[in-house]
Amino acid sequence: MLPVPGDSTQHIATVARSGRRPGAAAWLRSDWAVFAVRRLGGLVLSFAVLVVGVFLIVPLIPGDPAVAMLGSNATPEAIAALRERLGLDQPLWLQFLDFVGGLFRGELGTSFRYGVPVTEIIGTKLPYTALLALGSIAVVILVAIPLGMTVGVLTRGGRRGALSTVFGAVAGFLASFPAYVAGTLLVIVFAIGLRVLPAGGVDSPGFWVLPIAALALGPTFAVARVVRQETYTVLQQDFMRTARGKRLGAIRLYVVHALPNLMTSTLTLTGLILAGLIGGTVIIESVFSYPGLGLEVVQSIIYKDYPTIQGIILVIGALAILINLLIDVVLGVIDPRTLGGGHHD
Repeated sequence: MLPVPGDSTQHIATVARSGRRPGAAAWLRSDWAVFAVRRLGGLVLSFAVLVVGVFLIVPLIPGDPAVAMLGSNATPEAIAALRERLGLDQPLWLQFLDFVGGLFRGELGTSFRYGVPVTEIIGTKLPYTALLALGSIAVVILVAIPLGMTVGVLTRGGRRGALSTVFGAVAGFLASFPAYVAGTLLVIVFAIGLRVLPAGGVDSPGFWVLPIAALALGPTFAVARVVRQETYTVLQQDFMRTARGKRLGAIRLYVVHALPNLMTSTLTLTGLILAGLIGGTVIIESVFSYPGLGLEVVQSIIYKDYPTIQGIILVIGALAILINLLIDVVLGVIDPRTLGGGHHD
């Protein structure tokens, strides 16, 4: 039955007076609302633990920043004066309050070594680290998913046992290959032996190729192993048997029907790997003398530059937390069952 115009007008006026849009109450009871509340609480707790951990870890580093800056021949008076200027003479709890207060103001302190705000240092170094991390995860996704799916399809139902054995052995070995060892071998082969790529720095074209390859090698085969196993599992499902019975083409069969059902576990693992890649750049950047956050934090540890160490670790940790949140949101869009709430009508 068509609505009565007068009734519709009255309903609209009532909604306008209440200040609520239709469906707001339903959204508050939805899985997404439960997910948002749960993840918001998790974010707050994670950031709180990160802030406390970052602050407490740095003072445990052996040595005195004042001595590292002035040298071992400095007089006790000069060291005491520098410690007072840096605020290192204050009680630890008061230093923590200053640290947290600076975070609320959007400040990460001033570098002991350079005498400039830590935010400026991070702003200069972060693009290089982001290039490595994002480039590595792009390689992982573009190589691991097709490779894992291809091997899974070729070896389904016990076919090609030799390929399955060889792939499992090679992938297992390379997945556990340390990134710094891979980086060293890549430098020996492609920079020193073949001389086709630079060994480090950012002055030569293609300076990012070897660091990205070293970072992506292990994660690529780790993800490929998971994709291969998930492909094998998905291909045994009834809906895939039905799709094969309809004589669908390979692209439609595997890309349209099989691939979406692989993405939940693949994205979960990929998110964890991306978070790990950001931290893994610390070692790789040192191997290749790459001017990112990783190399800077290593040098800051040597010079006992507390604010820079704290700021870089805090940013890396925050990025890892936000990446995991983004992965959870993407998984929720792909498969609402991962939201963790009940379904509402």
